[in-house]
Amino acid sequence: MPKISEKGLAMPASPIRKLVPFAEAAKKRGTKIYHLNIGQPDIETPEEALSAIRNSGLKVIEYSHSAGVESYRKKLAAYYSSHGIEVSFEDVIITTGGSEALQMGMMTCLNPGDEIIIPEPFYANYISFAMAAGAKVVPVKTSIDDGFSLPPIETFEQLITPRTKAILISNPGNPTGMIYGEAELRKLRELVIRHDLYLFSDEVYREFCYDGMQFFSAMQLEGLENNVILIDSVSKRYSMCGARIGAFVSRNKGVMETVMKFAQARLSPPTFGQIAGEAALSTPQTYFDKVVKEYVHRRDVLVKGLNEIPGVFCPKPSGAFYAMAKLPINNSDHFCRWLLESFSHNGATVMLAPATGFYASEGSGKNEVRIGYVLNAEDLQMSTEIIREALLVYPNPQS
Repeated sequence: MPKISEKGLAMPASPIRKLVPFAEAAKKRGTKIYHLNIGQPDIETPEEALSAIRNSGLKVIEYSHSAGVESYRKKLAAYYSSHGIEVSFEDVIITTGGSEALQMGMMTCLNPGDEIIIPEPFYANYISFAMAAGAKVVPVKTSIDDGFSLPPIETFEQLITPRTKAILISNPGNPTGMIYGEAELRKLRELVIRHDLYLFSDEVYREFCYDGMQFFSAMQLEGLENNVILIDSVSKRYSMCGARIGAFVSRNKGVMETVMKFAQARLSPPTFGQIAGEAALSTPQTYFDKVVKEYVHRRDVLVKGLNEIPGVFCPKPSGAFYAMAKLPINNSDHFCRWLLESFSHNGATVMLAPATGFYASEGSGKNEVRIGYVLNAEDLQMSTEIIREALLVYPNPQS
């Protein structure tokens, strides 16, 4: 039998989705599952986007330009301008989700053996994208005890080697909900300039900033026109995960020319997703006001409920719609699987994401889980009750 490639064997399974078979088995047994493991909001997609798909009137579903529909790119550039990010439509390439934007960016900017520094915990697929590009992720540790604040720049400096090529941040953060403000980004700016690095900024949760926090984009940092790469997506902003539309944005002409080669190789981004994405740009601010208010309410219900459980600590996230929680457990992978295989409360259980998959440092995250507050407040209250009851009877193995 032919052998699988070394790269394929080394590619990690998704920590978010690897428990799906156990959830499916639980459902077949009649157990209700509260899905807190994945960033799939139950928020309704804007009607503007849905109507555009229903009324497209297309007779043929054609390829678009490999960079994406020009009218969409122009409207995106105007959208960015409204957020203080000045780019032209030629600085934008539409991608199949933010994931493809990251893959193309890493393949464009990183050589095999290059290193990319990322504050951890981080979105699990960053490791997969870097591995596909042959690059190595170098983690910068943050701590749940201080809400995952960005470490001192000196900590980044100590990790820089001759192979360091880039820094990647998620802002607001997945899985932490942490927001890096202008002050933190300006410190990163000095580091990027000093070592001539790329700065990848994953900003797909831009609209979701709470408690008066103001979003500041890495693209607003002066003097980094050739360094900053913006990763974007419609998935979370408009609750359109299935549209699979993202954007790669850079003012670096050489980078854009190279990314375009990868864009041409995959022909074009999805047609209906682009139609929806372009129409979604007309979504009124009232939609976001309502959504942000709802997420704040959900966050507060979840964080309060978790912190009332003995031995549990959950810092209050300031953005996105995820929370990291420290539990009185020794093995989050075992606990999350046990919840699905061996536990139910009033006929229901919860599906969580073990935090181990969000760390590159060996042994980290074993007493932490990521929870997406993507369900309504009543379901979140029920979920925290299930977690409370589960912890009372969990056998908690020592390894």
